[in-house]
Amino acid sequence: MTASPGPGPGPAVAAAAVAAAASTHPPPAGLSRQARELRALAGAAAWVLGGLLLWLGASAGLLWATLAPPERAQLGALLGALLAPRAALLLLALLLGVAAVLSGLKRLLAAWPAAAGQLLEALQLRLGTDTGTPITPQGAPALQALAAGVNQLVAQRQQLQADIAAQVRQASRGIEQERSRLAALMSELSQAVVVCNLDGRVLLYNGSARAQFRALSAAPALADGAELIGLGRSIYTVFERQLVAHALEKIGQQLARGDAQPAAHFLTTTAAGQLLRVQMAPVRQVAEAAALDGRCQAKQGEESEAGEGGEAGEGGKEGEAGADPAARAPALAGFVLMLANVTREFAHETGRDRLLHELTEGSRAALGNLQAAAEMLEYPDLEPAQRERFLAVVRDEAQAMSARLNAVAAQGGGGAGTRWPLEDMLGADLVAAAVQRIGLQQPGLRAAPAEVDGGLWLQVDSFWLLQALCYLAGRLADEYGIRLVQLRLAPAPTPGRAHLDLIWTGQAMSTETVMSWETDPMPIGGQASPLAVREVLQRHGGEFWFERERVRHQAFFRFLLPLADAEAPADPGRPGQRAASLPQHASRPEYYDFDLFRQAGLNGLDQALNDRRLAELTYTVFDTETTGLNPAQGDEIIQIGATRVVNGKLLRQESFEQLVDPQRPIPPEGVPIHGITPAMVAGQPTIAAVLPAFHAFAADTVLVAHNAAFDMRFLQLKEGLTGLRFEQPVLDTLLLSALVHPQQASHRLEAIAERFGIPVLGRHTALGDALVTAEVFLKLVPLLAERGIHTLGQARDAAQQTWLARVTY
Repeated sequence: MTASPGPGPGPAVAAAAVAAAASTHPPPAGLSRQARELRALAGAAAWVLGGLLLWLGASAGLLWATLAPPERAQLGALLGALLAPRAALLLLALLLGVAAVLSGLKRLLAAWPAAAGQLLEALQLRLGTDTGTPITPQGAPALQALAAGVNQLVAQRQQLQADIAAQVRQASRGIEQERSRLAALMSELSQAVVVCNLDGRVLLYNGSARAQFRALSAAPALADGAELIGLGRSIYTVFERQLVAHALEKIGQQLARGDAQPAAHFLTTTAAGQLLRVQMAPVRQVAEAAALDGRCQAKQGEESEAGEGGEAGEGGKEGEAGADPAARAPALAGFVLMLANVTREFAHETGRDRLLHELTEGSRAALGNLQAAAEMLEYPDLEPAQRERFLAVVRDEAQAMSARLNAVAAQGGGGAGTRWPLEDMLGADLVAAAVQRIGLQQPGLRAAPAEVDGGLWLQVDSFWLLQALCYLAGRLADEYGIRLVQLRLAPAPTPGRAHLDLIWTGQAMSTETVMSWETDPMPIGGQASPLAVREVLQRHGGEFWFERERVRHQAFFRFLLPLADAEAPADPGRPGQRAASLPQHASRPEYYDFDLFRQAGLNGLDQALNDRRLAELTYTVFDTETTGLNPAQGDEIIQIGATRVVNGKLLRQESFEQLVDPQRPIPPEGVPIHGITPAMVAGQPTIAAVLPAFHAFAADTVLVAHNAAFDMRFLQLKEGLTGLRFEQPVLDTLLLSALVHPQQASHRLEAIAERFGIPVLGRHTALGDALVTAEVFLKLVPLLAERGIHTLGQARDAAQQTWLARVTY
């Protein structure tokens, strides 16, 4: 869990312990420097005191020199009589006075450098970040005045930044509109689209691609597919690298030939057993292509001029221009993948092929038997018993062929009925639309929902199904005077089906009337449509009938409709959660980051990674909630939350949050801290199921946590159970904070967030703490750069120099 006094009892206590230690045991480097300063100031005070005593001695000597000998004798005798018996008391008083003076000086002088150091750190923080939190004045009056001056400068800077930001927004409004249009276009496309750079890193994806990858996930109920798709993720977690390389090679050849629309296609299977059809198109280097076009045009102009001057030159230059078409091909910057999950189509095609094969092969054998039997029956001297045997063959083969044809007709006919394009639709939305449509088309007739299962997704032709509902409701109102109808939606006993009921109270009807309504053409806009209710149901492969509930004195039409296929790309097994599973955010999700075109790949977490700049790396910022503080003594993880930081931006929509069944009691004292009760984790997956999904989510990234040693210890203890090792580099915001601000008394997550002016929302949940940690980390990166710490290796080495790095769990 966050090292900080984080969420669970474990993290909270651990963080408190670390923070307390940090507040009572300043770092060694800071302590020695402060001690040297105090010693210097104490020495100065001793010199002042010595000078004062010397001045008093000199004054007394001068006074002694002005006295006559008798007066000196008299004064000496008097002082001797007064002071001799009290010499010890005078000496003690003198020593106490000196001690009091030194103590006061020490306190005063000790407070001055601490306040100055804290003021310096606060000033550096505001220089390195855009933090506008006012500095609290403390220390000497001059320091307080200095703090007030800094606050005024910070306020002026913020106002200036706001003015500049407003001017930039005004100037770049057109660009932002284009970016918004692009984001809207990509988000709403039904086609799954992914854009990658040449290293296979994802630069753009849309919501359909996210749903598609969720279907490909091995743990869709845990990671929601987020472990496979996300900005900066490698597309090679899904596709074979050699397959993509081959497709790129084909596109390169097409570009070299000058094809106007180069593209490559391939089919591939995924680890989840899905079959994908992929179309690849190139992303060209726009700037280079434009420059190349300019050079080509210039060259053509030279050729024209040369042609006017002589034929020999013309032929030579034309030969030059057409000699190397590959040289004119624009360079690739990346590629676009358009994905289609054809698993279901392939299964249907395979089923049809199997039917045809059974029909042809089975019929061929049967026809052979029939022909042989018929030839034998032509013999006039055939024995009666043999004749009867061959006749039995004819009858059996005819019956078998009839049964086979009936089966093929039934299966093929059912398939044909459901080949009409249907859309996936949330059942509650369909009911809401029907209620509104009936009310609009039938004044005086009121419709209302009743007992609607909000988690059901239907596969329907919503337009014609709504027409059928409105048509039936209208006839109920016109012919039976019904003024209220209700719509009920529930799962059907038949797997993959749902019941949609149109209910009314009162008059029932005969079977003949129902059949008439079912087969009559439905009017639309005052004109008869080509379809009846029966045709609409046939398109859905569904059924329709009338029932009556005598107890409730109600009657209803029941539609048997297909549920959305659980294997469809848009429904990875959680029909009721597909819409809710997408992260909700106030602003449009960050589906693209074209700045990643300029960055190299992250493949291979080796020494070279240590030389990468912190601002360029991809991070998984995570936190855990636990049952307690002692991972080695049986405490367990009860929640994992994580988010991603890519290219210096926090991607809130690419998050991971999962409760974990610890398979042990949760101490009651920890519940008020993390808010996770035993009932909440009951039935949740265990750590053995959750950790693989989190491991995939964090693959090819640098881990970041607050008090990372605590969280990493829990993960390390599960290596034997899961066989998974988190071997990527780890950064700890607790250590980085102590590195940047050694004079600060606390490095708890809340304290750091307060210093940076970061609002703390969702604290004490794993994902909430991970988000706060991510924002803290982004604030720390520029402050580390001011200290000369730019790369991952430098940050790791520097963090290990702090005394907090010695804390173990």
